[in-house]
Amino acid sequence: MKLPTDQQQDLLRFAYDTAIEAGEIALRFFRKPTGVMNKAGGDAFDPVTEADREVERHLRAAITQRFSDHAIVGEEFANTHGKSDFTWVIDPIDGTRAFISGVPAWGILLGLCWQGRPMFGLMHQPYTGETFIGLQDKEPAAWFMRNQFDLQNPLLASTVKTLDDAVLYSTHPDLFDSSPAGEFERFRRVADACKLLRYGGDCYSYCLLAMGQIDLVIESGLQSYDILPLLPIVEAAGGFVTDWQGQPLSGGGSVVAAAGPELHAQALELLQGPL
Repeated sequence: MKLPTDQQQDLLRFAYDTAIEAGEIALRFFRKPTGVMNKAGGDAFDPVTEADREVERHLRAAITQRFSDHAIVGEEFANTHGKSDFTWVIDPIDGTRAFISGVPAWGILLGLCWQGRPMFGLMHQPYTGETFIGLQDKEPAAWFMRNQFDLQNPLLASTVKTLDDAVLYSTHPDLFDSSPAGEFERFRRVADACKLLRYGGDCYSYCLLAMGQIDLVIESGLQSYDILPLLPIVEAAGGFVTDWQGQPLSGGGSVVAAAGPELHAQALELLQGPL
Protein backbone atom coordinates (compact mmCIF):
# COMPACT_ATOMS: atom_id res chain seq x y z
CA MET A 1 0.00 0.00 0.00
CA LYS A 2 1.27 3.48 -0.91
CA LEU A 3 0.22 6.93 0.17
CA PRO A 4 -1.40 9.07 -2.53
CA THR A 5 1.16 11.18 -4.37
CA ASP A 6 -0.44 14.47 -3.38
CA GLN A 7 -0.29 13.51 0.32
CA GLN A 8 3.37 12.59 0.01
CA GLN A 9 4.04 15.91 -1.69
CA ASP A 10 2.26 17.85 1.06
CA LEU A 11 4.23 16.07 3.77
CA LEU A 12 7.49 16.61 1.91
CA ARG A 13 6.85 20.32 1.44
CA PHE A 14 5.95 20.68 5.12
CA ALA A 15 9.22 18.97 6.08
CA TYR A 16 11.23 21.23 3.79
CA ASP A 17 9.61 24.46 4.99
CA THR A 18 9.96 23.44 8.64
CA ALA A 19 13.63 22.51 8.20
CA ILE A 20 14.33 25.87 6.55
CA GLU A 21 12.78 27.64 9.54
CA ALA A 22 14.85 25.50 11.91
CA GLY A 23 17.97 26.33 9.92
CA GLU A 24 17.49 30.03 10.63
CA ILE A 25 17.46 29.18 14.33
CA ALA A 26 20.68 27.15 14.03
CA LEU A 27 22.46 29.99 12.22
CA ARG A 28 21.83 32.32 15.15
CA PHE A 29 24.27 30.14 17.11
CA PHE A 30 26.73 28.99 14.41
CA ARG A 31 30.17 30.60 14.62
CA LYS A 32 28.97 32.64 17.58
CA PRO A 33 29.96 32.33 21.24
CA THR A 34 27.68 29.65 22.65
CA GLY A 35 27.68 27.40 25.67
CA VAL A 36 28.60 23.76 25.15
CA MET A 37 27.35 21.14 27.59
CA ASN A 38 28.62 17.59 27.95
CA LYS A 39 25.95 14.87 27.99
CA ALA A 40 28.49 12.12 28.69
CA GLY A 41 29.94 11.16 32.03
CA GLY A 42 33.51 10.63 33.10
CA ASP A 43 36.22 11.40 30.58
CA ALA A 44 33.91 11.03 27.57
CA PHE A 45 32.71 14.05 25.61
CA ASP A 46 29.27 14.13 24.00
CA PRO A 47 28.52 17.79 23.31
CA VAL A 48 25.14 19.47 23.07
CA THR A 49 24.44 23.17 22.53
CA GLU A 50 21.42 25.39 22.89
CA ALA A 51 21.19 25.27 19.10
CA ASP A 52 20.52 21.51 19.24
CA ARG A 53 17.72 22.01 21.73
CA GLU A 54 16.15 25.09 20.13
CA VAL A 55 16.10 23.45 16.68
CA GLU A 56 14.46 20.30 18.04
CA ARG A 57 11.93 22.31 20.02
CA HIS A 58 10.94 24.17 16.85
CA LEU A 59 10.63 20.99 14.77
CA ARG A 60 8.59 19.21 17.45
CA ALA A 61 6.26 22.17 17.92
CA ALA A 62 5.64 22.50 14.18
CA ILE A 63 4.95 18.77 13.77
CA THR A 64 2.65 18.64 16.79
CA GLN A 65 0.69 21.67 15.67
CA ARG A 66 0.17 20.31 12.15
CA PHE A 67 -0.01 16.57 12.88
CA SER A 68 -1.06 16.04 16.47
CA ASP A 69 -1.51 12.27 16.01
CA HIS A 70 2.03 11.66 14.67
CA ALA A 71 4.75 10.14 16.85
CA ILE A 72 8.14 11.85 17.22
CA VAL A 73 11.59 10.35 17.88
CA GLY A 74 14.37 12.86 18.55
CA GLU A 75 17.83 13.09 20.02
CA GLU A 76 17.43 15.72 22.71
CA PHE A 77 13.97 15.11 24.18
CA ALA A 78 11.79 12.14 25.10
CA ASN A 79 9.94 10.29 22.38
CA THR A 80 6.26 11.10 21.97
CA HIS A 81 3.74 8.46 20.98
CA GLY A 82 1.15 8.97 18.28
CA LYS A 83 -2.11 7.41 17.21
CA SER A 84 -1.33 7.16 13.49
CA ASP A 85 1.10 5.15 11.33
CA PHE A 86 3.47 8.12 11.03
CA THR A 87 6.66 8.69 13.03
CA TRP A 88 8.97 11.68 12.55
CA VAL A 89 12.68 11.19 13.25
CA ILE A 90 14.75 14.23 14.25
CA ASP A 91 18.44 14.89 14.68
CA PRO A 92 18.47 18.66 15.23
CA ILE A 93 22.20 19.18 14.67
CA ASP A 94 23.87 16.08 13.27
CA GLY A 95 27.56 16.87 13.64
CA THR A 96 27.55 18.95 16.84
CA ARG A 97 31.35 18.66 17.09
CA ALA A 98 31.66 20.21 13.62
CA PHE A 99 29.08 22.83 14.60
CA ILE A 100 30.97 24.00 17.68
CA SER A 101 34.20 24.01 15.63
CA GLY A 102 32.73 26.33 13.00
CA VAL A 103 32.92 23.70 10.26
CA PRO A 104 29.80 23.58 8.01
CA ALA A 105 29.79 19.78 7.78
CA TRP A 106 26.70 19.46 9.99
CA GLY A 107 23.04 19.34 9.13
CA ILE A 108 19.47 19.24 10.32
CA LEU A 109 18.03 15.75 9.80
CA LEU A 110 14.30 15.19 9.49
CA GLY A 111 12.74 11.94 8.34
CA LEU A 112 9.26 10.48 8.21
CA CYS A 113 8.48 6.79 8.67
CA TRP A 114 5.15 5.32 7.65
CA GLN A 115 4.10 1.93 9.00
CA GLY A 116 7.62 1.43 10.35
CA ARG A 117 9.38 2.11 7.04
CA PRO A 118 11.26 5.29 6.09
CA MET A 119 9.12 7.19 3.58
CA PHE A 120 11.38 10.16 3.02
CA GLY A 121 14.38 11.84 4.54
CA LEU A 122 15.83 15.32 4.44
CA MET A 123 19.16 16.90 5.34
CA HIS A 124 19.34 20.69 5.42
CA GLN A 125 22.63 22.59 5.73
CA PRO A 126 21.55 26.20 6.32
CA TYR A 127 25.01 27.83 6.14
CA THR A 128 25.53 26.65 2.54
CA GLY A 129 21.80 26.76 1.73
CA GLU A 130 21.87 23.11 0.62
CA THR A 131 19.07 20.61 1.10
CA PHE A 132 19.14 16.92 0.16
CA ILE A 133 15.89 14.97 -0.06
CA GLY A 134 15.14 11.33 -0.75
CA LEU A 135 11.64 10.00 -1.29
CA GLN A 136 10.78 6.32 -1.63
CA ASP A 137 8.54 5.08 -4.46
CA LYS A 138 9.08 8.02 -6.83
CA GLU A 139 11.23 8.51 -9.94
CA PRO A 140 13.46 10.49 -9.82
CA ALA A 141 13.48 10.04 -6.10
CA ALA A 142 16.37 12.12 -4.71
CA TRP A 143 17.12 15.77 -5.19
CA PHE A 144 19.66 18.45 -4.39
CA MET A 145 18.34 21.96 -3.72
CA ARG A 146 19.98 25.28 -3.00
CA ASN A 147 17.93 27.98 -1.32
CA GLN A 148 14.60 26.95 -2.86
CA PHE A 149 12.23 23.99 -3.07
CA ASP A 150 13.17 22.62 -6.49
CA LEU A 151 12.68 19.01 -7.57
CA GLN A 152 14.53 19.52 -10.86
CA ASN A 153 18.04 18.52 -9.74
CA PRO A 154 18.12 14.75 -9.22
CA LEU A 155 20.85 13.10 -7.18
CA LEU A 156 22.68 10.10 -8.61
CA ALA A 157 25.32 7.99 -6.88
CA SER A 158 28.58 7.25 -8.65
CA THR A 159 29.23 4.29 -10.94
CA VAL A 160 32.40 3.20 -9.12
CA LYS A 161 32.38 -0.59 -8.81
CA THR A 162 35.71 -1.50 -7.18
CA LEU A 163 37.30 -0.58 -3.87
CA ASP A 164 40.57 0.46 -5.47
CA ASP A 165 38.71 3.24 -7.27
CA ALA A 166 36.59 4.23 -4.27
CA VAL A 167 36.69 7.25 -1.96
CA LEU A 168 35.76 6.18 1.58
CA TYR A 169 34.53 8.52 4.32
CA SER A 170 33.92 7.99 8.02
CA THR A 171 33.23 10.65 10.61
CA HIS A 172 36.03 9.76 13.05
CA PRO A 173 37.95 6.74 14.38
CA ASP A 174 36.41 7.39 17.81
CA LEU A 175 33.11 6.04 16.45
CA PHE A 176 34.61 2.57 16.82
CA ASP A 177 35.69 2.99 20.47
CA SER A 178 32.52 1.38 21.85
CA SER A 179 32.14 -1.11 19.00
CA PRO A 180 32.68 -4.87 19.28
CA ALA A 181 36.28 -5.99 19.29
CA GLY A 182 37.83 -6.07 15.84
CA GLU A 183 35.46 -3.61 14.16
CA PHE A 184 38.07 -0.90 13.69
CA GLU A 185 40.54 -3.44 12.29
CA ARG A 186 37.89 -4.59 9.79
CA PHE A 187 37.17 -0.98 8.86
CA ARG A 188 40.88 -0.38 8.30
CA ARG A 189 41.01 -3.42 6.05
CA VAL A 190 38.43 -1.82 3.77
CA ALA A 191 40.17 1.56 4.02
CA ASP A 192 43.47 0.03 2.97
CA ALA A 193 41.79 -1.37 -0.15
CA CYS A 194 40.29 1.99 -1.16
CA LYS A 195 41.85 4.73 -3.25
CA LEU A 196 41.32 7.36 -0.57
CA LEU A 197 40.16 7.54 3.05
CA ARG A 198 38.98 10.80 4.57
CA TYR A 199 37.57 11.45 8.04
CA GLY A 200 34.84 14.02 8.80
CA GLY A 201 31.48 14.79 7.32
CA ASP A 202 28.90 13.33 9.69
CA CYS A 203 25.56 13.43 7.80
CA TYR A 204 27.15 15.42 4.97
CA SER A 205 29.14 12.36 3.89
CA TYR A 206 25.99 10.39 3.06
CA CYS A 207 24.69 13.30 1.00
CA LEU A 208 27.99 13.51 -0.89
CA LEU A 209 27.61 9.80 -1.62
CA ALA A 210 24.12 10.42 -3.01
CA MET A 211 25.55 13.26 -5.10
CA GLY A 212 28.22 11.00 -6.60
CA GLN A 213 31.16 12.86 -5.04
CA ILE A 214 32.28 9.99 -2.81
CA ASP A 215 31.61 6.27 -3.04
CA LEU A 216 31.53 4.64 0.38
CA VAL A 217 30.68 5.52 4.01
CA ILE A 218 31.40 3.08 6.83
CA GLU A 219 30.59 3.88 10.46
CA SER A 220 29.67 2.31 13.77
CA GLY A 221 27.89 3.28 16.96
CA LEU A 222 25.13 5.27 15.25
CA GLN A 223 21.70 5.94 16.74
CA SER A 224 18.49 5.59 14.75
CA TYR A 225 18.12 9.35 14.35
CA ASP A 226 21.67 9.52 12.94
CA ILE A 227 20.86 7.35 9.93
CA LEU A 228 17.13 6.86 9.30
CA PRO A 229 16.58 10.30 7.71
CA LEU A 230 19.63 9.69 5.47
CA LEU A 231 18.60 6.22 4.36
CA PRO A 232 16.05 7.34 1.73
CA ILE A 233 18.48 9.93 0.35
CA VAL A 234 21.18 7.37 -0.37
CA GLU A 235 18.84 4.64 -1.59
CA ALA A 236 16.79 6.95 -3.79
CA ALA A 237 20.02 8.09 -5.47
CA GLY A 238 20.87 4.48 -6.33
CA GLY A 239 23.04 3.62 -3.34
CA PHE A 240 22.93 0.65 -0.97
CA VAL A 241 22.79 0.86 2.83
CA THR A 242 22.85 -2.04 5.31
CA ASP A 243 24.44 -3.03 8.57
CA TRP A 244 27.80 -4.83 8.50
CA GLN A 245 26.04 -8.18 8.21
CA GLY A 246 24.28 -7.06 5.05
CA GLN A 247 20.90 -6.82 6.77
CA PRO A 248 18.44 -3.91 6.37
CA LEU A 249 18.79 -1.21 8.98
CA SER A 250 16.12 -1.20 11.65
CA GLY A 251 17.83 1.46 13.71
CA GLY A 252 21.42 2.56 14.21
CA GLY A 253 24.52 0.50 14.95
CA SER A 254 27.15 -0.33 12.33
CA VAL A 255 26.43 1.05 8.86
CA VAL A 256 27.93 0.57 5.42
CA ALA A 257 26.64 2.77 2.58
CA ALA A 258 27.92 2.29 -0.96
CA ALA A 259 27.28 3.81 -4.36
CA GLY A 260 26.21 0.50 -5.88
CA PRO A 261 25.75 -3.23 -5.26
CA GLU A 262 29.18 -4.33 -6.50
CA LEU A 263 31.03 -1.90 -4.26
CA HIS A 264 28.76 -2.73 -1.34
CA ALA A 265 29.44 -6.46 -1.73
CA GLN A 266 33.21 -5.95 -1.80
CA ALA A 267 33.10 -3.84 1.35
CA LEU A 268 30.96 -6.43 3.15
CA GLU A 269 33.34 -9.21 2.20
CA LEU A 270 36.23 -7.45 3.93
CA LEU A 271 34.13 -6.35 6.90
CA GLN A 272 32.88 -9.89 7.53
CA GLY A 273 36.06 -11.86 6.77
CA PRO A 274 38.22 -13.37 9.53
CA LEU A 275 40.91 -11.15 11.02
